[in-house]
Amino acid sequence: MGGKSLPLCVLMLGVLLLAAASEGAEPPLSCEAVRKVFQLRRLGPLGGVPESPRAGVDLQVCNSKNPTCCTKKMEERYQTAAKQDIQQVLQTSSATLKFLISRNAAAFQETFEMLITLAENYTSTLFCNAYRNMAAEATVRVQEFFTDVGLFLFGTDVSTEESVNRFFDTLFPVVYNRVINPGLTDISLEYAECLRVARRDIRPFGNIPQKAIGQMGKSLLPSRTFLQALNLGIEVINTTDHLHFSKDCSRALLRMQYCPHCQGLTLSKPCMGYCLNIIRGCLADVAEVDLHWRGYIQALEELSSAMSGAYDIEHVLLNFHSLVNDALVQARINGPELSEQVNKICGPPVRKPKQSPDCSFDQNKDNQGLKMFSRDSEETLTNRRKEFISHLRLYRAFYGGLADQLCRNELAAADGVPCWNGEDVVR
Repeated sequence: MGGKSLPLCVLMLGVLLLAAASEGAEPPLSCEAVRKVFQLRRLGPLGGVPESPRAGVDLQVCNSKNPTCCTKKMEERYQTAAKQDIQQVLQTSSATLKFLISRNAAAFQETFEMLITLAENYTSTLFCNAYRNMAAEATVRVQEFFTDVGLFLFGTDVSTEESVNRFFDTLFPVVYNRVINPGLTDISLEYAECLRVARRDIRPFGNIPQKAIGQMGKSLLPSRTFLQALNLGIEVINTTDHLHFSKDCSRALLRMQYCPHCQGLTLSKPCMGYCLNIIRGCLADVAEVDLHWRGYIQALEELSSAMSGAYDIEHVLLNFHSLVNDALVQARINGPELSEQVNKICGPPVRKPKQSPDCSFDQNKDNQGLKMFSRDSEETLTNRRKEFISHLRLYRAFYGGLADQLCRNELAAADGVPCWNGEDVVR
């Protein structure tokens, strides 16, 4: 413990001893203990605290037949402190839950970002290794596609179906020019545009684009919803951490927590039954969240289950390059037939001087990322989700039992200890 903290500890000990000595005194002979606590809590100017008890005729909540150490101004300060204390206790009680959700939201987002990067690299590497003559052009299309995947996954209003279609639309002119009908020169931009528009009618890649649309939709949407749900959970906790208490609740909190100070009882805590009555009343709106919170956790469980199996995002993204390869093979096999269809729709190729660069994708760029992302098991993400859900399940009754938790752990006196019942200290 640092040297500067020691005097404060000594002072606190003195306050506690003074307060302990004053407990049970009716009425207090001095307001010294009250003054010390008021000063330590920094509730207001010390000059506003009486040195000795006085008649509290101007008090609105902490009124008593006995002389009091409180003034009307102190009562107002205490009321503010009482609300701040409850806010602090609420935030402390939900801190572990909030950390659990926010930590996992960040971890899942980071994992999804890594998956997108790896899937893009796998697909670009496919072109560099197997289709080098069109790799430079194709890699641009790959980058555009996975940018769309990231935008959709992290909440932007992008259509996965349109993104997949756009990828295969823009890929077809490249495939036609380099694989199906290669020439010494490039096709013109106008001819490439005709091929792009005609792709969905010609179907050079068979049913592969539709298969990719199905896989992307069924894997990306649950993952996107899962991330959104985690962020929604954090919002719910933030809202309940910063409640606006009614006037009646504020007065009740004041009477429960600080009115004993006015009688010199600075160490008294409320009796359990009294605490539960007040806190349950103040948290009535929060208790109504209970049913929805239970439903929220159940929905997350079901969503997590839906993200497993054939449509697990890890499986779908990291195998996208295989689908692309299947599409390219199919186009190459059906080359002569495709050329006939293209000639009917777009005419013979219109060419321009060749200017396509060689493969520009740096295959070593993300080797470190590949090593960091363990592929030992296809269940990597599934296990992580299961672990998270199992921890979250422990908080299913969090809001329903919040008032009881606050009184039991933080606010109320322990069993068998003299406690404050709103009027006096009782056993």
